[in-house]
Amino acid sequence: MAIGAREFIDKLLVEKYAQEKVDNHDEGALVSKVSADDMMYAMNASSSTYRNMLQLNQRLTSVCYGVVSKSAKYNEYAATRQ
Repeated sequence: MAIGAREFIDKLLVEKYAQEKVDNHDEGALVSKVSADDMMYAMNASSSTYRNMLQLNQRLTSVCYGVVSKSAKYNEYAATRQ
């Protein structure tokens, strides 16, 4: 398996840019724009909110099951028939 350009236009582009040098590693590019503490705070707040949502969803589901089971009316005919 050969590595390189196969089509004519690609070969011309490779020849044109083969000797170009790019130096984009300045100090500003390597420094994070967001502090680690701010990122950890945001992640913690998001996970705490999601955890609370899951707990509330679980409690709401439990309450709904209780309401449905208490409001169910059982028919004696259906119970004795089985």
